[in-house]
Amino acid sequence: MTRAPHEIPATGPAAEFAAQLRAALPVLDTDRLILRAPRIEDFETYAAIGESERGRYLVEDNSERDALWLDFTQMVAGWLLRGHGVWTVETRDTGDTIGFVLLGFEPGDHEPELGYLFLPEAEGHGYAQEATRAARAHAFDTLGMKTLVSTIDHDNTRSIRLAERLGATRDAAAEAAHDNTIQVYRHCAEETLQ
Repeated sequence: MTRAPHEIPATGPAAEFAAQLRAALPVLDTDRLILRAPRIEDFETYAAIGESERGRYLVEDNSERDALWLDFTQMVAGWLLRGHGVWTVETRDTGDTIGFVLLGFEPGDHEPELGYLFLPEAEGHGYAQEATRAARAHAFDTLGMKTLVSTIDHDNTRSIRLAERLGATRDAAAEAAHDNTIQVYRHCAEETLQ
């Protein structure tokens, strides 16, 4: 596949500067995974997820590669604008990129969101739960956030089950604020649960 010019990594001083920016972002380690700053090459994995059946939960027209690019770059920009954003998730043993975990705040959100998306072949191995727990701990322990939400389409049963396994609970008031068009699962820092 031929990549569009904007999908090709920079070279020279611009590439060095991009690497310096990535190096400033937190890296999260779990038993099986590394959550690291995204690189432009990671867009291929993002596009593969976006173009899959699961991609309909990402953008309105998931067949449009440029829409997926804009979604990806918006999440990356969160690091500069809000101090949190998307991590690329790779396996510790192979270094394969398998998905993304996000502390995001995009148009339509009422508060920071904990999001997750993985390649179809990475599902069913507990990777999403492991990566999401690490991102949530970073939000609560390092960033001082007290709550996060996961906003989920009503028919996205895999994501609903993951939110429930993570201990998140449905928030009817937050759902009403979204005109009940989505399900909202709330994650709370430990001290707010007591």
